Amino acid sequence: MPKARASTSSPRPLNDNSPSFWQRYQAPILLTVVGGAIDTIGFITLFGFFTAHVTGNLVLAGSGLVKGEDGLWIKLASVPLFILTVVITKIYIDKSKQQQRVLSHLLLAEALFLTAFMIAGLSFQPFTEAGDITVAITGGLGLTALAIRNTASKTVIKHMSPTVLMTGNTTQLGIGLSDYLANRSADNAKKLAHSTALVISFVIGALLGAILYVNLSYWAVGLFVMPVLYLSWLARDPEFLQNIS
Repeated sequence: MPKARASTSSPRPLNDNSPSFWQRYQAPILLTVVGGAIDTIGFITLFGFFTAHVTGNLVLAGSGLVKGEDGLWIKLASVPLFILTVVITKIYIDKSKQQQRVLSHLLLAEALFLTAFMIAGLSFQPFTEAGDITVAITGGLGLTALAIRNTASKTVIKHMSPTVLMTGNTTQLGIGLSDYLANRSADNAKKLAHSTALVISFVIGALLGAILYVNLSYWAVGLFVMPVLYLSWLARDPEFLQNIS
């Protein structure tokens, strides 16, 4: 009896349906652009107030104390406000009965606070005194939006590289470049491309934020709300959540 002929067909690649670079990284890239833009707009208009970098506000507070500058209380107040926002956001994440929708809800909350940041800026500008309550309100709304983002980055999407604080990403870029020069493997190339994309995205966001603010005033913030709303809508799709993980 003749032996059954072994199949010569090659096995189907397991990664036929693997997500593309854009499917996997559109969320961190878009969020990084927004983070760079909002941080820049806040810094330009609110006398050096950082909406994302609490440590930056502490440094400027120390500098302002030495130089006798106004607005010290606003920069110091950013720390408890940031912590309070993180606490409330974390409680919501833990208590939510719709865990698959948590990221969508957090991004929606960020978009709403960014919209409030824009409305406050349009209502109160021009800002003339660094210690004025209008600076505190406007800056606080922007800071709250990005504090929600930072909490999500440490919990719901902790596998994703930070999309606001670039020190870690820039360090990783240097490490990735070193690894790639030592071993030009596909894996090292992928890691290097990821870090490079995020750092470039933040730079692009910062430049866009500055340019658009000069031309559109606080209306420019609205252009950066749209990508967050878009991602909030996408985050309702389980396939999207799987791709970014």
